[in-house]
Amino acid sequence: MALAFADITFTPSVKAAQSRYGSRERNTRFELADEPRNRLTAQEAEFIATRDSFYQATVSESGWPYVQHRGGPPGFLKVLDESTLGFADYRGNQQYLSVGNLNANKRIALILMDYSKRQRLKLWGTVSIVHADNAADAALLAQLEMPAYQAKAERGFIIHVAALDWNCPQHITPRYSQTEVEAMLEPLQAEIARLKQRAIP
Repeated sequence: MALAFADITFTPSVKAAQSRYGSRERNTRFELADEPRNRLTAQEAEFIATRDSFYQATVSESGWPYVQHRGGPPGFLKVLDESTLGFADYRGNQQYLSVGNLNANKRIALILMDYSKRQRLKLWGTVSIVHADNAADAALLAQLEMPAYQAKAERGFIIHVAALDWNCPQHITPRYSQTEVEAMLEPLQAEIARLKQRAIP
C-alpha cells in the first residue's frame, strides 16, 4: 500500500525524474508504506488549529497553476473531521481566481507553515464550495465563520483530504510573528522593569 501522496504525485514523469537524479530507489519506500496517511490525526489537527495562514494551489482550465496566500485568526482553517477541513471565504479583490479554478477542477493543494519551529504540512484534496445565499449551506457556513472576525463570509471551502505529508525542515528559514516576538520579549521586558525599579533611589 502506497502513501496517498505518492499515489497522487508519483506520476510516470516524476518517477523518471527520480531515476534521472538518483532518488528513485529511496522514494520507493513511500510506495511500500503500511498505511496511506490520508486521515488527519491529533498531530495534524493541533498544528492546523494554530495556523494563521497557509498557501493554496489550484489549476485553471488552461493548465496554469495559481498559488494564493490565505490568512486569518489562528484556527480560521477548521478541522471538521479526520478527512475534512473547512474555512470561510471573505470578500477580497473580487477576481475569484481560486473559486473559478475550483469550479472547473476541484483539486487543491495546501502548504501550512510554522516558520518558528521549521515545520511544514502539505495537504492534497478536493473542494466543495458552499454559499451564503443557499439556505441548505447556512449551518455549515456558520460553523466555519470566526465570530470575532469583522467580515461577512461570501462562501465556504470544504476540503476533502486525499493525502498529507510532513516535510523535512531543511531550507525553512525561521521567522517569527509579532505575537511570538512579543512572547519572547516579555521576560526580558519584565527583567528590565525590575532592574529599573531597583535602580530608583
